[in-house]
Amino acid sequence: MKLIYDVSDKPRFSQTLTFAFQQMIAIMAATLLVPMLMSGFTMSDGVSTLSFDPAAALFGAGIGSIVYILFTKRRSPVFLGSSFTFLGAYAAVIGQNYGYWGVIIGITLAGLVYVVIALIIKAVGSKWVNKLMPAVIIGPIVALIGLSLSGTATSWMATNGGANYSLITILVGAITFLTIVYVSIKGSKTLKLIPFIIGIGMGFAVALVLTLIGRAANIEALQIMSFDALNSAFTPFRFASILDYPKFTLLKAIQTNGQYPLDATAFGNIALTFVPIAVVELAQHIADHKNLGNIINRDLITDPGLDKTLLGDGVGSIVGGFFGGAANTTYGESIGCVAITGNASIVTILTAAVGCMVLSFFTPFVAVINTIPKCVMGGACVALYGFIAVSGLQMLKKVDLGNNKNLFVVSAILVTGIGGLTLEFGVNKTTGSSLLTITALATALIFGIITNLVVNGGKMKSDDELTDPITAHVKHFDEVEVEDTNSKKKSK
Repeated sequence: MKLIYDVSDKPRFSQTLTFAFQQMIAIMAATLLVPMLMSGFTMSDGVSTLSFDPAAALFGAGIGSIVYILFTKRRSPVFLGSSFTFLGAYAAVIGQNYGYWGVIIGITLAGLVYVVIALIIKAVGSKWVNKLMPAVIIGPIVALIGLSLSGTATSWMATNGGANYSLITILVGAITFLTIVYVSIKGSKTLKLIPFIIGIGMGFAVALVLTLIGRAANIEALQIMSFDALNSAFTPFRFASILDYPKFTLLKAIQTNGQYPLDATAFGNIALTFVPIAVVELAQHIADHKNLGNIINRDLITDPGLDKTLLGDGVGSIVGGFFGGAANTTYGESIGCVAITGNASIVTILTAAVGCMVLSFFTPFVAVINTIPKCVMGGACVALYGFIAVSGLQMLKKVDLGNNKNLFVVSAILVTGIGGLTLEFGVNKTTGSSLLTITALATALIFGIITNLVVNGGKMKSDDELTDPITAHVKHFDEVEVEDTNSKKKSK
């Protein structure tokens, strides 16, 4: 696609701050939500919980993104945020009373999986990636990433993050989405670069007005905004109401050292819980980078290289986990933001990362972000996740879907992925859930790779080798014509 700002471009300072703030808004809701969910997981007594600070997760996402940018030599505009994929692993580790150290060790092991795979790729190269996952596989996988997230967007719009269905919250989400659409298409050149700030701002304003009217008229259905985060921050008013340091997970682990004892068995259980998830997450890492590469017109698998993106992701996740208590991952919201705005400037991502670290110390900012209704973020995510899905479908433009070989591969991926087929192994005696669950996305990838091998006689083929029959025929015809012409010249 045509970019307004390429990876190496440096917008003016004032513009960079605005663009970075937009990136922060796009990734912040999900990044802050993960530690909130983790704080709800109970230990073996069914009552006690651990406390994970959203501000610390924001700081961890920022510093993790900076680590990633350094490892990828400032060539890949990706923001790392709190990963939802490991929520089951967090629940299992917390449920077995492994405490904060258990969570940190699990995140570290997951990050080391990426580091080990990166070192292997450094030694053997990454050409196998294009053969293992050509466009006929990676295209529908990227589409699935967007489609699998769509349920979150629509749920937030319909229930505002709660349990009750509401047409009012759907209306607010729709206003947010349509504002983003209008600004992206009809806005000036400057406004087209910040559609999410304007759209979320409009949704926030509408939600605030409706909530105030609802409170004045005592209409509960209109009270869609909660001010609990603001009340908690400013009641009573104290110095920490303005500035407060994030409650880093590593500090909590040190403070509770010995309270949650760990032995060799515990370490093994943690490894069995986190490592397999990290392995299957490799598919999403590759898909995200292929998708982003398609958006910014660069092959990130070869430059800066899959080994460097994996190292950045793995080490960034470890560092972020020490601070925020949550493993980091490449964020689809960030990639979607790049796609919609056409701004791939690495300076923007770097500024957003630093901004997250700085603003994690400002209590009012974190409180205001936590006040944004879920229905507003849901409306914004309709655009973000939709662009991810569509960008995956765009990768299929060069694939001949009239060829049954390709059709079966795409069908296998889409049906198993959208249908939510998972692979579950063993039983966790503490939580009662499966010991290992391979997600629907990873299962779809496995089915797609196997199907592709079957239809191609067990051989892996790159995109060039999977050229559609018409193109191949034309290419062959051209070669024959050249040979005939040369032969006639010789005969003369």
